[in-house]
Amino acid sequence: MTTNRDTATSAFDTDELVINMGPQHPSTHGVLRLVLRLDGERVIDMDVVIGYLHRGVEKLTEQRDYTQIVLLTDRMDYVAAASNNLGYVETVEKLMSLEVPKRAQYIRTVLAELQRIASHLVWLGTHAMDIGAVTVFLYCLRERELVLDLFEEYCGARLTYNAMRVGGLPMDLSTGWEAKVRAFCDLLPGKIDDYETLLTNNRIWLERTKDVGVISGADATAIGLTGPALRASGVRRDVRKDEPYAAYKDFDFEVPLGTRGDTYDRYTVRLIEMRQSVRIVQQALDGMPDGPVMGKVPRLIKPPAGETYHAIESPKGELGYFIVSDGQSLSPYRLRVRPPSLCNLQALPQLARGHLVADVVALIGTIDIVLGEVDR
Repeated sequence: MTTNRDTATSAFDTDELVINMGPQHPSTHGVLRLVLRLDGERVIDMDVVIGYLHRGVEKLTEQRDYTQIVLLTDRMDYVAAASNNLGYVETVEKLMSLEVPKRAQYIRTVLAELQRIASHLVWLGTHAMDIGAVTVFLYCLRERELVLDLFEEYCGARLTYNAMRVGGLPMDLSTGWEAKVRAFCDLLPGKIDDYETLLTNNRIWLERTKDVGVISGADATAIGLTGPALRASGVRRDVRKDEPYAAYKDFDFEVPLGTRGDTYDRYTVRLIEMRQSVRIVQQALDGMPDGPVMGKVPRLIKPPAGETYHAIESPKGELGYFIVSDGQSLSPYRLRVRPPSLCNLQALPQLARGHLVADVVALIGTIDIVLGEVDR
C-alpha cells in the first residue's frame, strides 16, 4: 500500500536526464553532438559524438599526387590553412631530404604566425560571443580581416590558401607587402589591449571562466592535450621551441604558461601568444634574407621508399603528419594526420564533469576545435 508520504517523495524524485546538445547547436562550433547526462543542470558525464563532417581526407591522399595533397590539407583546420600546408610540405621535404631556401623558410614563418593570429582572433571572438560578449566578436573579426587581406595579396585567397609548395613557396613577396605586414604588427598590440580592457578584469567574464574546466598538467599530458590548452596547465611544450622547424630557431620569443589550467588561463595564454606572434613576425621581417623561394625539386615528386613523421605547432596544438612512401608511386602509400582538435577534444568530458550545462558552452570554446580537423 502506498502512503501519501511515499507519493509525495516520488513526485520530487530526480532521475538522470540525458539530452542532446547538437549536432546543430550554434555553440558547438560545427557539427558536433554531445550527449549529456545531467543531474538537474549539473553535468554528470558526457559522450562526444563525431563523424558528421567526415570526408575521408587521409584516403583521398592515396589517389592524389604529392603536390595536389596541399589542397586537401587546406580543408582540415580551415581557419588555419597555412599551418596545415606548412606541416605537410615539411613532412614531404623531410622524407625526400630536400633543402629549402632560407628566404622561403623566413616567409613561411611569417605566414604561419600571421595565421596563428588570425586563428586566435576567430577563437577569441566566438568564445567571447558564446559567453555573451558580442562586441569582442566584432572587434576580433575586424582585425582578422586585415590578416586575410595580407594573405589575399600574397596568394589570392582568403580562407584555403594553397600557399606553400614542396621545396619552398609558389611565389615571392609582392612589392609593399612587407610594409603592410609591419603596419599590421604596429596596430595589433593596441587592439589586444582593447580586448583585455573588455574582458580580462570583467566581473562576468571572470565568473564564467575562473575555476571552470580545471585540468592539471599531469592530467593534460596523460590525455594528449597540446598547444595553448596544455601550456595553460603549466606544461612547457611548444614544438617551435622543442623541435624547431621553418626558421623558428633564429628568433627570440616567449612561451606563455598558465598556473591553474582553467578556462581563464587558456584565454590569457592565447592572448600572450598573439603578442609573441607579432614579435616573431617583426624579427623575421627585420632579418629577411635575399635569394630564391624555391629549392631544387624534381618535376615529378616521388620520395624514396620509407616513412617519416613531422610535427609543427599549429594554433590549436601539435599538428603531425605521418607519411609512408613505397618509392614507386607519385602518391603516398599511407598518410596519417595527428590533428590537435581531435586529440584535445578528448579532454571535454573530463573538463565538463561537475559543471553546469551553461559551462559546457564555455568549455567547447576554450578547447578551440574546428570540426573539419576533428573528422577530416
